[in-house]
Amino acid sequence: MTTAATKTYEIVLLPGDGVGPEVTHAARDVLRVIGDFYGHHFVFTEHLIGGAAIDATGEALPTETREACLASDAVLLGAVGGPKWDGSRVRPEEGLLAIRKAMGLFANLRPLQVSPVLAHRSPLKKEIVEGVDLIVFRELTGGVYFGEKTRTADRATDLCEYSVEEIERVARAAFKTARQRRGKVTSVDKANVMETSRLWREVVTRIHAEEFPDLTLEHALVDSMAMHLIKKPRDYDVILTENMFGDILSDEISVLGGSIGLLPSASLGTAGPGLFEPIHGSAPDIAGQDLANPVGAILSAALLLRHSLKLEDEADSIEAAVAAVLAAGAVTADLGGELGTRAATEAVIDAIRAIHWAAAHRVQMHWA
Repeated sequence: MTTAATKTYEIVLLPGDGVGPEVTHAARDVLRVIGDFYGHHFVFTEHLIGGAAIDATGEALPTETREACLASDAVLLGAVGGPKWDGSRVRPEEGLLAIRKAMGLFANLRPLQVSPVLAHRSPLKKEIVEGVDLIVFRELTGGVYFGEKTRTADRATDLCEYSVEEIERVARAAFKTARQRRGKVTSVDKANVMETSRLWREVVTRIHAEEFPDLTLEHALVDSMAMHLIKKPRDYDVILTENMFGDILSDEISVLGGSIGLLPSASLGTAGPGLFEPIHGSAPDIAGQDLANPVGAILSAALLLRHSLKLEDEADSIEAAVAAVLAAGAVTADLGGELGTRAATEAVIDAIRAIHWAAAHRVQMHWA
């Protein structure tokens, strides 16, 4: 029950395409339970983006969606895209790029912690992945994804461009986070070939020397980094890189934990609402079948609470509940379990209730 003193937060939901609506609604349901326990009132409004928006309006990011996101306290997104729109004049992914740009979301955070109880689900040996705890800082509004593009009958170009300011701001964000963790930043580039990467390396090196000399900085080339993340992922703490490299590497590390369905992300700017989404795609082959893993979206909701709403205890509550259900084996098929999307969501909600009951009654919880 809400009261006059209850804090109200406006959260925009962008379900999008494929499994997006299923996992977004799962995260919404978890947030509602958190609101009940902590006395917050979350007001949810849904808006179109991606393929669903193209079908309804002809645009991947309608003006109404853009304005609603900018006026919100936070945005929770599902997924965009699918083969239905391959070759179409407007691509669903254009909506995602456009909303990131419109909201000024220059830093994308993708954390990965490999649960000991799920280490055996990784395609890599348990001794390689167990204990991995890292976070990728991906620059989100520059680089080749946003550069000028040309296309003729026999030629195409994509311009990769970065400014000093764009590199400085994401580097500072990564260093600040490293200071709260284990104090190590690995900056990934392709400085042996690309001029933008040479600038990237110079700027990151300068920011480290001038503002964060107490931290450890190392540089890595993206091709060798792709190998090291498979051979020795426990060596890394904060990984800082540009837009396209971050997109690729963060998908690579998702397999370390056993499923891409587990990983959340937070896209943040200097001010205003953030955007939170699981890193998995729209998975149209399983859409509407109650098969999608909702954990990535639910953990994205925890990041929403922590980063946009500054509700640390509430975020911790969700993360503890997810850890409990994973430890108990209450998982979806991608992790070897039998639960569907809705049942896995209910397992997390039940765990939240159990944790809060135990706290209220000072009872130690033990999970199978």
